[in-house]
Amino acid sequence: MMTETPRAPRSSGLRFEDCRLRPLGPEDQARTLAWRNQDRVRANMYSDHLIGADEHARWFAGSMANPAAAYRIYEYQARPLGFVSFTGIDRHNDRCSWAFYLGEADAPRGSGAAMELLALDQVFGDLGIGKLCCEVFAFNAAVIRLHKRFGFVEEGRLVRHARKDDQLQDVVLLARFADGWGEDRPALMSTVFEGPPA
Repeated sequence: MMTETPRAPRSSGLRFEDCRLRPLGPEDQARTLAWRNQDRVRANMYSDHLIGADEHARWFAGSMANPAAAYRIYEYQARPLGFVSFTGIDRHNDRCSWAFYLGEADAPRGSGAAMELLALDQVFGDLGIGKLCCEVFAFNAAVIRLHKRFGFVEEGRLVRHARKDDQLQDVVLLARFADGWGEDRPALMSTVFEGPPA
């Protein structure tokens, strides 16, 4: 269950029916490389070097064939805007990790929250996972707040764990459980999307 009360509805203008996560496909290879190499995306990743076409092609081919991962493209009104990954899918221990980013700088306000809600729907619904984990640089306070808004709890902190811009940075460990998602979802829907809940 959530540890924070959802905020009052905002006027993001997003409607649930206009947003979706679809499986990553071959047509997304060039797009995801361009997104991943943007400065604003690389700034929040463990690996922040500029990725070449060959390196990306190897990653892409491996990712598409990886049974312990699922990759999604976030679309708004059929326009690709962002990327979601579910990795380390562990059926025995009923958990996986996730990460996401908006690839398009002009994505509508509220797109990050829409992606998060759709990701939780997928992981606790279609994928049937009981625990969703993530790691966020401590300096990325906005994303930590967003995750907590969706019921993630802080499970720990890796101190001086990864180097960014020549300084070792802390990483915050967060997790959300499937327990309570059905109860939490309606209130979150009303804060993310306009119109009647789906």
